[in-house]
Amino acid sequence: MKILIDEGKCVGAGTCVLAAADVFDQRDEDGIVVLLDDDPPHALLPQVMDAAARCPALAIEVVE
Repeated sequence: MKILIDEGKCVGAGTCVLAAADVFDQRDEDGIVVLLDDDPPHALLPQVMDAAARCPALAIEVVE
């Protein structure tokens, strides 16, 4: 799986971090998403897909 993020769309809601903390974090200064692992293990796919689905700005794309 490959994860793409669009920082320009991100609104800093943090739902991605709540859903998949091993893959996503937020910048301290503005809350914008930080991708910790752009190619995480397949075992994390459910959490990553949940994070993408919950993103209010649709800033996360998952390519399987």
